[in-house]
Amino acid sequence: MPHTAVPAAELAARLENLRRAMSAAHPDWGMILLDSKIDLYYFTGTMQEGALVITPDEAALFVRHSYECAVRDSSFADIRPLGSFRGIASAFPHIPETVYVATRTMTLQKLAMLQKYLPFAPASIDSILGGLRTVKSAYELECMRHAGKIHAKVLETVAPALLRPGLSEARLCSEICTSMLDHGAMGISRFNQPAAEDVLGLASYSENSLMPTALDSPSGTVGTCIAMKSIGSTERLLRGGDTVLLDIPCGWRGYHTDKSITFYFGDLDENPKADLIRAAHEQCIALEKMTAELLRPGAVPTEIYEKILAAVDPAFRDGFMNSCKFLGHSIGLTMDEAPVLAKGFNDPVVPGMTFAVEPKIALEGIGLIGTENTYEVTEDSTAKSLTGDCETGLEINY
Repeated sequence: MPHTAVPAAELAARLENLRRAMSAAHPDWGMILLDSKIDLYYFTGTMQEGALVITPDEAALFVRHSYECAVRDSSFADIRPLGSFRGIASAFPHIPETVYVATRTMTLQKLAMLQKYLPFAPASIDSILGGLRTVKSAYELECMRHAGKIHAKVLETVAPALLRPGLSEARLCSEICTSMLDHGAMGISRFNQPAAEDVLGLASYSENSLMPTALDSPSGTVGTCIAMKSIGSTERLLRGGDTVLLDIPCGWRGYHTDKSITFYFGDLDENPKADLIRAAHEQCIALEKMTAELLRPGAVPTEIYEKILAAVDPAFRDGFMNSCKFLGHSIGLTMDEAPVLAKGFNDPVVPGMTFAVEPKIALEGIGLIGTENTYEVTEDSTAKSLTGDCETGLEINY
């Protein structure tokens, strides 16, 4: 059931992993203070306004709103109501000189409010938090596998049947997301990047799929308006001869999978550039399969990226990834986690990591052609797709 609480044993294991990592990196650490909704959910199983205080011996979640909701939703052991941050000072009167915080997400305003009652010097814990989320537990993988099953069903089976002349991009995206909800998905996707928002995904036809956005993604869209570069246009209507790019995530119990699929709406044989479109699609399929084969324990993300770049057909290199400098990204509680399949990521891959692999090719005057699926790195074999088949898509006759 979607409203089942994160198990208490899972939360306890995450806290223990955090303490172990902190003691290895900062042996004299005394306190961690977290406030972002993603961090609170990861460690406590609830997303309320408040703060989580962790010491080597204690962990307490202080909730401003809603304490009742937190108690109902969470199996975390110590949840307390919070009137103001003075309450944290009363509960923990011996504040260390240095307190570790998530500098990526904590605002200066929140930091100033905390320091009014808790005089401390902040230090970053970002790399440790990111590292903990990199390798998924059995519980997390179960959630992602469930999301992946919904994903495969809706994008591979439901979406093609929705395509019809006169359908707007935005309407198509919304109908697909409604179908995901009907199948049990959580209904929204979350990002880490400051330029990104919690969104549905996007549907783009032909030329619109090449339009750049603020998000570091090869998939383009004009959006619903200048203020929302996502979902798709309400004005661009589907017509025969369009390519249809769907880049729509799916989530279950907070955990995401990512998947893209490309369709051609009409008889592709009637298009004078049919051979080019098919070749680009086949190239993306081959590159995704090659990446999955390379995603084995001990592999280095930078080296995987460089091998795939070298394997791209010279005819498609200028348009590969639509100017983006990566091939795929880790995924879990947010869409854009680390490590990334790109230059500069040199720590080896380990079992339990999950990557969205998304080779895409921009064809000028045609659109963005590509595939994407989410993969689980396994102990001793090719990475396993959680979201279905990369060979689906392309030709839809109507």
